[in-house]
Amino acid sequence: MYKLLSHNDLDGVGCGILAKLAFGNHVRVRYNSVGSLNREVEWFLENEKDTFLFITDLSVNEKNEIRLEEYYKDGGKLQLIDHHQTALSFNDYDWGHVIVEDEEERLTSATSLFYEYLLNHEFLESSKAVEEFVELVRQYDTWEWEKNSNEKAQRLNSLFFLVSIEEFEEVMIQRLQSNDHFFFDEFEEKILNMEENKIERYIRKKRRELVQKKVGELYAGVVFAESYHSELGNQLGKEYPHLDYIAILNIGGRRMGFRTIHDHIDVSEVAVRFDGGGHAKAAGCTMNDLAFRLFVEETFELDPLHEDAKRNRFNMKESSFGTLYKTKSDNILFICQEEENWVIERDNVKLERQFFSFQEAEMYLKRKYEAWLAKDEVFVQYLMNRVKNNKSDE
Repeated sequence: MYKLLSHNDLDGVGCGILAKLAFGNHVRVRYNSVGSLNREVEWFLENEKDTFLFITDLSVNEKNEIRLEEYYKDGGKLQLIDHHQTALSFNDYDWGHVIVEDEEERLTSATSLFYEYLLNHEFLESSKAVEEFVELVRQYDTWEWEKNSNEKAQRLNSLFFLVSIEEFEEVMIQRLQSNDHFFFDEFEEKILNMEENKIERYIRKKRRELVQKKVGELYAGVVFAESYHSELGNQLGKEYPHLDYIAILNIGGRRMGFRTIHDHIDVSEVAVRFDGGGHAKAAGCTMNDLAFRLFVEETFELDPLHEDAKRNRFNMKESSFGTLYKTKSDNILFICQEEENWVIERDNVKLERQFFSFQEAEMYLKRKYEAWLAKDEVFVQYLMNRVKNNKSDE
């Protein structure tokens, strides 16, 4: 008999689907949050010692780590498979298998590693449909789908959240067993199109609620949201690239998610500070006292960030005429180029600091002043006043 304890996201459930394809009725699968896994492991060690235990896409605490090692040394059958950087220490055990990147330097997922394990141990035969499903899960979980413009991977995750886990499992298992390729049926395509429109409206609403908060040395965009964390974090990160990461708070679930679009930022390191973990681009944690103080109490009185003007024709970024920004205090900030450097004027007074690029100058004023790109009419009036003042000074 087999038992699988896995995460309750798409990657974790992907492992459950593979387990049922491989072992059928001989496997029991339970999906867990990060917090509930350790209770499941404790129950297993006390009640199911004759069962082969798989743990995928999650890692246990130090206490259960010690107990699992004792269980394994006493002859227990055990295999932990994970792909998170924070779980690499489990490779010290014979029962641990943690790989972040494969031999081709591709980021792995728990589903892709578990599929490889099942094939290597001849628990499962290779299948084109299963391979396609596994790759979609891998690309979504590692965010390669965005780099590769693989919307099918993103839509698979959307479908996962539109139905119950039981229904998703049942449909996927049937489809993978009876087809040569993976696909969405006509009904799924329709509800996914409806869902994409709903996500777009949701992001538009949450965009107006985003606040900026410096936490340690990094700048975070903080927003409260219960749904669409991946899509929301990704879109807000693109629209506010001066922020190092987006922190998404689910107060009802007492959870936090962290997302970044930047290669030089590792949000798993942010999550570890709050007893969480995850990937470089996407991580999460349970909201502890420190996280609540920093991201809830200290942001409650902050005003949301103002969006950049959307339909400008003249006040454009990196324009040869300069680029105009406004602040909540009605300050005017003007970025222009002087020889090889970029400078900022605040209310017509040049700041001493100079910048090597427009992007560096814009990041500075957005972080320091929470400024936004002004509308064309404000820009045109500013230039007219600037010309007028220059003439009067002659």
